[in-house]
Amino acid sequence: MGEFNSGGQPPLPDDDGSAPPLPEKVQVGGSPMYKLDRKLGKGGFGQVYVGRKMGPATVNARFGPGAMEVALKFEHRSSKGCNHGPPHEWQVYNALGGSHGVPRVHFKGRQGDFYIMVMDILGPSLWDVWNSTSQAMSTEMVACIAIEAISILEKMHSRGYVHGDVKPENFLLGPPGTPEEKKLFLVDLGLAIRWRDNATGQHVEYDQRPDVFRGTVRYASVHAHLGRTCSRRDDLESLAYTLVFLLRGRLPWQGYQGENKGFLVCKKKMATSPETLCCFCPQPFREFVEYVVNLKFDEEPDYAKYISLFDGIVGPNPDIRPINTDGAQKLVHQVGQKRGRLTMDDEDEQPTKKVRLGMPATQWISIYSAHRPMKQRYHYNVADIRLPQHIEKGNDDGLFISSVASCSNLWAVIMDAGTGCTAQVYQLSPSFLHKEWIMEQWEKNYYITAVAGANNGSSFVVMSKGTPYLQQSYKVSDSFPFKWINKKWREGFYVTSMATAGSKWGIVMSRGAAFSDQVVELDFLYPSEGIHRRWENGYRITSIAGTCDQSAFVLSVPRRKPSDETQETLRTSAFPSNHVKEKWGKNLYISSICYGRTVS
Repeated sequence: MGEFNSGGQPPLPDDDGSAPPLPEKVQVGGSPMYKLDRKLGKGGFGQVYVGRKMGPATVNARFGPGAMEVALKFEHRSSKGCNHGPPHEWQVYNALGGSHGVPRVHFKGRQGDFYIMVMDILGPSLWDVWNSTSQAMSTEMVACIAIEAISILEKMHSRGYVHGDVKPENFLLGPPGTPEEKKLFLVDLGLAIRWRDNATGQHVEYDQRPDVFRGTVRYASVHAHLGRTCSRRDDLESLAYTLVFLLRGRLPWQGYQGENKGFLVCKKKMATSPETLCCFCPQPFREFVEYVVNLKFDEEPDYAKYISLFDGIVGPNPDIRPINTDGAQKLVHQVGQKRGRLTMDDEDEQPTKKVRLGMPATQWISIYSAHRPMKQRYHYNVADIRLPQHIEKGNDDGLFISSVASCSNLWAVIMDAGTGCTAQVYQLSPSFLHKEWIMEQWEKNYYITAVAGANNGSSFVVMSKGTPYLQQSYKVSDSFPFKWINKKWREGFYVTSMATAGSKWGIVMSRGAAFSDQVVELDFLYPSEGIHRRWENGYRITSIAGTCDQSAFVLSVPRRKPSDETQETLRTSAFPSNHVKEKWGKNLYISSICYGRTVS
């Protein structure tokens, strides 16, 4: 797909580099000398090896600073996790190391081109255990893992951090044959970030960057797939997928391959209900999934309640459980103390609004914005041949096209007296955003003000005079082009129109638009929580578009604050003709409309 503009900059090349070989001997931060031995594994940014203590043996310790064998984690100075200094993971271990379920770092330092951490050697990961048990774990084993993993995450979250990559490979047991062999540890903190601001103590701000993904595709939360700021809910959703995987041996979204694997996996996750995901699991697992996928961005998880879900599955005697759950006993005790009160409270508890709404559907999405009384007219289910008569009649009545959309290869046209335009031209083209015609109109000082695409690949482009725009650029892409949008934002452009044709996206960005800031909400269903958060911060929806898979909402902060900021959205199976006049009665007028992915 291509980018076309009336001015632009060429992209800068990416840097590349290669890491030198690891040192054969290691001594950092006052540690003993270690000789490099076998490789243990690879983390998000580094690799882990066994280090054998050199010199005469004293006490054959297995743990602590004097252990004969240790785990050495290497991270190259050019790694993304280092960012021109010690790895981010060091900072996280400084805050969390040695707390419940997190291994302690005994020594750390730089040797040559590598930053190195010296830690205790642990036992197999849950992935290793799952593989060694014929890829099947008992219900009691997985329930014990759930109890202890929730308590580990609760402790980590209480320190202000989220892990960011919860999965079977990152949960390790203690070394076999030791008192710690049934103890659970959570490792690889390279993707851990703060959910609570260290300076203010407040929850970090919500944002969405669809070009950013953190975690592992199979277990990542849908919010991580969509580039939303990581919070406590994401660790718990990833844990839910981890538990179902260990119990069932497979997740419904496994098997996708190719460049759009993440897209397909996220789409499948959002289309899979907790009932379907947990159809062969005991009820507590379904309830846990139901709770965590509906947590709001800054909602406090009820860890004690989640642990209590699994009480009835694990044996009553903690000493004979397959996983040591001592760390969770404090939370379990809290549940015991609160159980009577919780039972009474539950009777009066109001159902909370679900974050993950309904099931996927394709519908009309219409946006209504406050405006002083004006004339507005709509036409829908319009065939190509009938468009000219509707547009000419509107022009004769002093109306210009403000929005266009398509459904089933028929057009919807919104015309009103509030566009500010002085002249308009339009084109129906069998191709999506006809380059030659658009560039020809640019030369005449017309700018794109509305655009729509049909499933058959055709497009309807409206260009106007009398706009505030100084320069325009547009891009057609097979996927939502957020990286390009982000680049153009830095150049002073803002999204002013969007459309789709089949699975293709067309984004129009303009310099001179009357906005001071802009964000995107992209979702496989309907981003209700994100839209409401943006509204609360002064953003208003200014462009929408949708394919049969995704819908995108561009929200902007106007340079001049309107006297009435009221805005409403509506999702309907049919064109919302029955609702428009009701909105007009409240001085709310259609400002954007599209037909695309939402929820039933």
